[in-house]
Amino acid sequence: MKQSQLFTKTRKETPADEVSKSAQLLIRAGFVHKELAGVYSFLPLGVRVMKKIIRIIKTEMDALGGVELYLSALQDPSIWEATDRWSDATVDIWFKTKLKNDTELGLGLTHEEPLTRIMKDHISSYRDLPRYVYQFQTKFRNELRAKSGLIRTREFLMKDLYSFTATTEELEDFYEQVGKAYERIWDKFGIGDKTYKTFSSGGAFSKFSHEYQTVCEAGEDTIYLAKDKFMAVNKEVFTDEVLEDLKKKKSEFEEVRAIEVGNIFKLGTRFSEALGLTYTDEAGKTHPVVMGSYGIGPARVMATIVELYHDDKGIIWPKSVAPFDVHVVELNPKHQAPISKQADELVQELERQGIEVLYDDRELTPGQKFADSDLIGIPVRVVVSEKTVKAGKFEVKERGSSTVEHVTAASIIKEVT
Repeated sequence: MKQSQLFTKTRKETPADEVSKSAQLLIRAGFVHKELAGVYSFLPLGVRVMKKIIRIIKTEMDALGGVELYLSALQDPSIWEATDRWSDATVDIWFKTKLKNDTELGLGLTHEEPLTRIMKDHISSYRDLPRYVYQFQTKFRNELRAKSGLIRTREFLMKDLYSFTATTEELEDFYEQVGKAYERIWDKFGIGDKTYKTFSSGGAFSKFSHEYQTVCEAGEDTIYLAKDKFMAVNKEVFTDEVLEDLKKKKSEFEEVRAIEVGNIFKLGTRFSEALGLTYTDEAGKTHPVVMGSYGIGPARVMATIVELYHDDKGIIWPKSVAPFDVHVVELNPKHQAPISKQADELVQELERQGIEVLYDDRELTPGQKFADSDLIGIPVRVVVSEKTVKAGKFEVKERGSSTVEHVTAASIIKEVT
């Protein structure tokens, strides 16, 4: 992609209405646009990062046996009334609307109810189980106070996976499989060493659920992390009773701030009983289906990565989710043909090797180009200039490093791939 064709522009000024560093940098670098409090549009660079994040998650969900679907955002109140989750007194973050005929609808804040109803058409026997289905879909939550940029929004993309099993034992087994898949996902994002499976409230479903919390000063959650790093507990359940269950003492933990990037819940038969999702076993006896749900917020992950990986110049994307692999910066103020030729040939060769390139062909000063490159944060910057043409080598610098190397195109390809 030529940067001259990329319609987005970087900003020097920090958005006055953003407190979080991730939101400031993502807006300044042209990844997102703020529409209103808690609502963001994703611009071309942001879409590329989101697609990388989604691809990593999708790969792991497919490996679990998950099948992708896409559910509607508009919600029928009747199924939510059946589970006692339609009333604002019970769930106070609904966005509700009405049809022209005055029929009330909701905008989906999660999808246990509608999916449970769908599965009634597809599960009736033990032979139909287990089933694992997931989606990437927009959720709407009428948060009293949207804050921290993409970390807490009113409209956001969610990966939600749902499991349908015959027994609690099968749920337990799949629950552990998802936990291991999540750990692989965090590692691929570059946040695995800072992300912990955290005991949290199971609500009405089970004694505990688990969150995946990434330790970060910008986090809005407080967790207690064991000093040996093998256990974490959310502040909301950090009680003497829970610690006794976990066979731990308060002195073994330290308080830290964190961002919740994912969660897993054992739903049991809460929704299947309410909505009549049952199966018949081999003996002909009817049972409610056992369920679980497993969420990851891709946009929240994006913000978390930026909170962890940036410096005073801009973002430092991990290679796995960077919008491009290489940023080729052409310095050619006199419009010399040999420089443009070398830059074009390098870009073509990199792209032939499957390397994604952002090519800065704009007529700006070197300082402006380098500042934009640092702000956008692509892992490798390659400079093509009069000096490189004469030397027959390119100036290469990794984002976050002060070292500049002079190497051939073959060396760049080897380093990036």
